[in-house]
Amino acid sequence: MARVAFSRELQINWVSAIADFILVGMVFGPPVAPFLAASGVFLLPGIADIIYFMGNHVCPQPDLGLDLAPPFIMAVCMRCYGTVTGLLITRLLYAVTGGKGFYWLNQYGWNGAALSSVLMMAYPLELAAQVLGLWSFNNYVVTPFGLITGLAWGLFTMPILHK
Repeated sequence: MARVAFSRELQINWVSAIADFILVGMVFGPPVAPFLAASGVFLLPGIADIIYFMGNHVCPQPDLGLDLAPPFIMAVCMRCYGTVTGLLITRLLYAVTGGKGFYWLNQYGWNGAALSSVLMMAYPLELAAQVLGLWSFNNYVVTPFGLITGLAWGLFTMPILHK
């Protein structure tokens, strides 16, 4: 009897893997940071410091994060975390649909990019309205604006990153 050897090559889409790794950090880092900081266990506060450092450099109002483990707050505000949530939702949607569906904006070329760009303006427009004094910071107001931005960003970029 002849033996047939099957070789299976594992092909990794590195762009997809790196994007997923970063998204996991963005999803879990901000809400876990206050608990790590409050723990006082060996290296955990140092890890929290790294997360807070990154949050301070990506979030325009990190001092308005949720009070999760007093006196430590979440590493970003809910506007930013709403954006991350939108990205997570679209990543999960892409995993289910494989990029098939009318709502994936990259398939429309420049029109999809333009629509995505307009929708992504929800975040900066809300922030500008707050800075101009049209309303004060409220988690119930800022989160949906961040979510819209994250959904728009994800609906355009997920098929590009994960094909």
